[in-house]
Amino acid sequence: MLLRFYKGSILFTLVCLALAAGYGWMQTGTMSGTLSLLWIVFVLSILEISLSFDNAVVNAAVLEDMDEVWQKRFLTWGMIIAVFGMRIVFPLAIVAIAAGLGPIEALTLSLNDPKRYEEIVSSAHVGIAGFGGAFLAMVGLSFFFDGEKEVHWIKWIEEKLAVVSNIKAAEIALLLLTIYAISLTLSADDALTFVISGVLGLVTFIAVEALGTILEMRDEAQKAAGMVVRSGLGGFLYLNVLDASFSFDGVIGAFALSNNMVIIALGLSIGAMFVRSMTIMLVQKGTLSEYRYLEHGAFWAIIALGAIMLLSARYHIPETITGLIGAAMIGLSLWWSVRHKRNNPDTEIEAAIRAD
Repeated sequence: MLLRFYKGSILFTLVCLALAAGYGWMQTGTMSGTLSLLWIVFVLSILEISLSFDNAVVNAAVLEDMDEVWQKRFLTWGMIIAVFGMRIVFPLAIVAIAAGLGPIEALTLSLNDPKRYEEIVSSAHVGIAGFGGAFLAMVGLSFFFDGEKEVHWIKWIEEKLAVVSNIKAAEIALLLLTIYAISLTLSADDALTFVISGVLGLVTFIAVEALGTILEMRDEAQKAAGMVVRSGLGGFLYLNVLDASFSFDGVIGAFALSNNMVIIALGLSIGAMFVRSMTIMLVQKGTLSEYRYLEHGAFWAIIALGAIMLLSARYHIPETITGLIGAAMIGLSLWWSVRHKRNNPDTEIEAAIRAD
């Protein structure tokens, strides 16, 4: 049953491994060198999956509220954006902007001088950390700063956050104070870059939320007029920006294993495909409604990832820790959900009836 969700990802993986083997043989001319590159591709794919599992859960939560047409568009067009745009075009764009190069020159540099390419991408880490960290932090905080949220997992803090949410823009103030505090530990130039990128990440979140609200208002007006509603553009844009923010740490972290753009793109693309398959499985199997606290665990993992990205502007935090924190939050919320389901069977049955 589960295999049907992953057939496409498995086929895509075999194609990528075949391409990696051919590329490895061309580059090294030895079996050991080729196997070494294949191993790096495999490890990169595992890294991407471990860092993005919480992304799959959040994607599924948003997709459940989207109509079928936009679901399919996200799972097809969004895949192209995630694989080609973020794993290939994004690092090249960083190099082109940072080094003042054209797109072709940046591509040539990535293929002919991967060490210099890695140095340029890494030099842009402060800006990436500020933007991606701020956006992810707002995604997580907005879930918990919600006075209408009735289900709480970690009650002693989630209930308090729900109450504090009555203070308008409290989560924005918390994020801005965090960005300012971290900027005080950086050099003057890095601090300016970090603050500007963090504010841009915040503005991007607000802009996407605003667009989603406008589209929802239009949809409600169309429903009231008896028109057929097929809009899901707001959710589509939100998910793609969220995907981009999630991929920042994976792209940067990949350079710890290889500075070869081709190997990085192949490894991260395999991971991105499996995350998409997980998203489809969660939506079609209704896993989020079945496991009460799984979504909470995912959003706590997002807050942790956002905090780690913001702190990484000053401190080096291994990707292993980032992946383990996310996996631990998801695992704990899943276990807690199973325990609640076992101890409260009547409540679960009533929830299922209400969902139907």
